[in-house]
Amino acid sequence: MAGATSPCIFCQISRNSTSTTLLHSDDRVVAFQDIKPAAFRHYLVIPVEHIPTVNDIQRRDEDYSLVSHMLNVGQMLLQRDAPHAIKYRYGFHQPPFNSVDHLHLHCLALPFTPRWKRIKYLSLGPMGGFIEAGKLLEKIKPS
Repeated sequence: MAGATSPCIFCQISRNSTSTTLLHSDDRVVAFQDIKPAAFRHYLVIPVEHIPTVNDIQRRDEDYSLVSHMLNVGQMLLQRDAPHAIKYRYGFHQPPFNSVDHLHLHCLALPFTPRWKRIKYLSLGPMGGFIEAGKLLEKIKPS
């Protein structure tokens, strides 16, 4: 079809219309393994609703609640599946460093594998890069 946009792969996964195995599913989010893992365990938690990027998250109760829920699900999954990891990281890539335009929380049980992949998960300050979930929550906490 001319002019049709390609469907969002994460929307397809959230509707369970792919062969992706879901690690968690509820009315707000789904979680699954990253297809290109960068750590011992690497999961993604995505909202069922299509939200393009962290730039579309605002200082509102519903956005704060959603990001908090995403983080809680990610923490629960890693505590269950990688209880002895040396460290955990939770965060989002910020445009232009995000690979899929559908909000997704990276949940990593370290170490990084291979080690060089840690570069993709560095904060670049005002230039963006990776923002830790806790920092995003601070930024969007309603007054």
